[in-house]
Amino acid sequence: MHYAVWLCETAPFCFALKLMYVPCVFFFCVVFLCRSTDYGTTYEKLNDKVGLKTVLSYLYVSPTNKRKIMLLSDPEIESSILISSDEGATYQKYRLNFYIQSLLFHPKQEDWVLAYSLDQKLYSSMDFGRRWQLMSACFPIPSPLADAHYITCRIQECSETTRSGPFLRSIDTSSLVVQDEYVFIQVTAGGRANYYVSYKREPFAQIKLPKYSLPKDMHIISTDENQVFAAVQEWNQNDTYNLYISDIRGVYFTLALENVKSSRGLEGNIIIDLYEVAGIKGVFLANKKIEDQIKTFITYNKGRDWRLVQAPDTDLRGDPVQCQMPFCSLHLHLQISENPYTSGSISSKETAPGLLVATGNIGSELSYADIGMFVSSDGGNSWRQIFEEEYNVWYLDWGGALVAMKHTSMPIRHLWVSFDEGRSWSKYSFTPTPLFVDGSLVDPGIETQIMTIFGHFSLRSEWQLVKVDYKSIFSRRCNKDDYQTWHLHNQGEPCVMGERKIYKKRKPGAQCALGRDYSRTVVSEPCVCADGDFDDYGYERHSNNQCVPAFWFNPSSLSKDCSFGQSYLNSTGYRRIVSNNCVDGLREKYMAKAEKCPGKAPRGLHILTTDGKLVTEQGHNATFIILMDEVHLDFGDGIAVSYANFSPIEDGIRHVYKSAGIFQVTAYAENSLGSDTAVLFLHVVCPLEHVHLSVPFVAIRNKEVNITAVVWPSQSGTLTYFWWFGNSTKPVISLESSISYTFATEGMNTITVQVAAGSTLIQDTKEIAVHEYFQSQLLSFSPNLDYHNPDIPEWRQDIGRVIKGALLQVTGIPDEQILVAVFPGLPTSAELFILPHKNTTERRKGNEGDLEQIVEILFNALNQNLVQFELKPGVEVVVYVTQLTLAPLVDSSTGHSSSAMLMLLSVVFVGLAVFLIYKFKRANPSPPASLGKGEPSPSLARCHEPGGREQPRRRLRILSPSERTGAWRWG
Repeated sequence: MHYAVWLCETAPFCFALKLMYVPCVFFFCVVFLCRSTDYGTTYEKLNDKVGLKTVLSYLYVSPTNKRKIMLLSDPEIESSILISSDEGATYQKYRLNFYIQSLLFHPKQEDWVLAYSLDQKLYSSMDFGRRWQLMSACFPIPSPLADAHYITCRIQECSETTRSGPFLRSIDTSSLVVQDEYVFIQVTAGGRANYYVSYKREPFAQIKLPKYSLPKDMHIISTDENQVFAAVQEWNQNDTYNLYISDIRGVYFTLALENVKSSRGLEGNIIIDLYEVAGIKGVFLANKKIEDQIKTFITYNKGRDWRLVQAPDTDLRGDPVQCQMPFCSLHLHLQISENPYTSGSISSKETAPGLLVATGNIGSELSYADIGMFVSSDGGNSWRQIFEEEYNVWYLDWGGALVAMKHTSMPIRHLWVSFDEGRSWSKYSFTPTPLFVDGSLVDPGIETQIMTIFGHFSLRSEWQLVKVDYKSIFSRRCNKDDYQTWHLHNQGEPCVMGERKIYKKRKPGAQCALGRDYSRTVVSEPCVCADGDFDDYGYERHSNNQCVPAFWFNPSSLSKDCSFGQSYLNSTGYRRIVSNNCVDGLREKYMAKAEKCPGKAPRGLHILTTDGKLVTEQGHNATFIILMDEVHLDFGDGIAVSYANFSPIEDGIRHVYKSAGIFQVTAYAENSLGSDTAVLFLHVVCPLEHVHLSVPFVAIRNKEVNITAVVWPSQSGTLTYFWWFGNSTKPVISLESSISYTFATEGMNTITVQVAAGSTLIQDTKEIAVHEYFQSQLLSFSPNLDYHNPDIPEWRQDIGRVIKGALLQVTGIPDEQILVAVFPGLPTSAELFILPHKNTTERRKGNEGDLEQIVEILFNALNQNLVQFELKPGVEVVVYVTQLTLAPLVDSSTGHSSSAMLMLLSVVFVGLAVFLIYKFKRANPSPPASLGKGEPSPSLARCHEPGGREQPRRRLRILSPSERTGAWRWG
């Protein structure tokens, strides 16, 4: 049972306002509110019940009690609310002292309502809108530039003292998303977005995407079946997104499909070309971009495996279709209609499992020309063409019948009905005069055989409503002889999501009514677990169907938070897909194994302050967080502890400085008796965001090294630099960003710089290898590496480690004698350092010969293209020697160092030229557009160099596809 609402400001120009579900039909016509209790056959005017002069704007229905209805008046005329508890038969009117922008109903308590006002205030009602309480004492609305916080409070006893903050740090404004059991927030720091999730309102955990996804945008698509489906636009994508799927807690995400097409909706919202098939668990369709073509793929195990969609065997005329995969397949338009009164380009129903109707085309790629309508009766395995043009298709009688109407801007008078899932169609006339159809309404329960078509005969005619009753077509109720069974499968494989299912449906041509008590599933039994039922975070499935760790993932890192004597679950690289119901088989083999935490020396110790800042005030508490179970902490002030487990002008004179620096502010006053002057030196600083320590990878002992700290933004005002070298406890302090230093000790030496600006303090740490002598060589790579290079320090470090591993595997050279450093910029290049054995200064001459021998081994391997590594499945990278002379032996003697410097300078100039040429050829990703329904773009003060181009600030936000107004949600 349902009712629909129309709003007509001036007939005949009417438009649909909202679709709600209760037993009546309502519509607004100029000055009339009309109600029908017989599905549109007759109507009753309700003007006297709501007030003859009342202008209405919105209608809401309680999601838990369809008898309760709420009407809002037009805020431009008055602020009032009309409430009905008898399906709209009678109303009570209440005046409001605020203007409602949107309402949110509690999912369980029928009388609980939240209201968000036009002036950005939050109100609550416990009696379905009769009385309202302002919630601002509990949830103060922050200013646009203020920090936002996620806070919760029980609505019955909400006050400033009873509210709580489940996430202590500030979060990005408008980044709160609540869906089912999950709460998502975003925190941007240092120009990068970090995402956090709370499952079942437990403490927040940081979301783990693959290390180098580096998202520009993230959408939470689905949280069904205790699993999160998310679309992430990564750093090198513009019009596509990657699909990721999570574990139960929504923390660890694995890649499901790359480069899924995206577009913008009518209101600027992002639409991902992904469609979840209703009625069958784990089946999705997606449009993937491959080079410059869009192709449709289907999965039967929730993104674990994808394949192209098989085209029909024959066309409408029965002629064979010549379509050979993978060069030709069926491609479908996957947009769900934003207009609730049309069927959209694809549709399926929970009540009709296996039945899909979609608009599409047959060929090498998705096309918007030469499209037709296609239907599948077996969950997408096989398809038939039903029309050569685009039609709206609706489901009747719990999916037992299909009704189709041509999608056209021309007037029509016919519709088609099919009782055999589109194999044959019967033509019916619904109006004697052709009608310009604006839309139609079908009972959302799909139990009745009634639809209402609305439109107009001409642009000057009155608005028309046509009720179409199909009851006479259904001659009787179906009995057991009218049904047949069908087996759900995936290209012949009977197990889908770990289950073998057999469904029941009506036999083709049987014109009988199914009814509400119709049961669709006959058999459902679990299958034995196989390879296709598993996947896990940090692992990638290769062509041999084996899961191996990604180049950036260290499986042993899972035990880093594990204390000696305890146990942890060590992944085998496989994780059973959430909601997969398989049993036995490979389940035991692939299940994560409980292992004892290994005994190990302390490593990875971190000390942090609770607010993440490196500055505190004298006399105030400084709270430290130690990321290790047992620690001895020396505060540096003689105290150490050990832990185990553990104005005359009222408003002042305001001025905004647009650049950083030290400004002399002078106040001067004068009258006939004299004058006075006051001077203030004002330090204007721009908050520091990032510092990068630029140091050589290898240095010669007892030779001066130049070290530079690169700060962003570059124009940050007066900066103070604190430099620590090696184990020194006292820093070298300077006002310059560069410093020279001489290392006297061989081995790995640590350099730390802290940069201070006002109350902000940031730091960076690097290591430098110091030796008596070494040799080096430039390396280059196959061009495919550049596409996957995000040009950030962490990626360069990981790739350097992978290259080093490939060299060691091929040559067998000791680990400590090779160092690989990847350079910033494109094309990707690196420098290979060949180092002497440790503590070989005394036996230098003999070891110089050993070094030459190592160089020869490395060159032979590189010149024969033996050094390769797999960056990800299908991406094989070859390492080459750059065709330049090997840098001579570098040591502490003057002659050698001068020739080496000339050589390295020439390499730098050549590399810079190549980089500039390549940079202009490579297309830069365009900055992402602002997202959010009706949300203004944030205005943020930026620091940049005068006259220079400001770097685009990417707004990284978690968004729900069904975007809601405001950042408040029922918890």
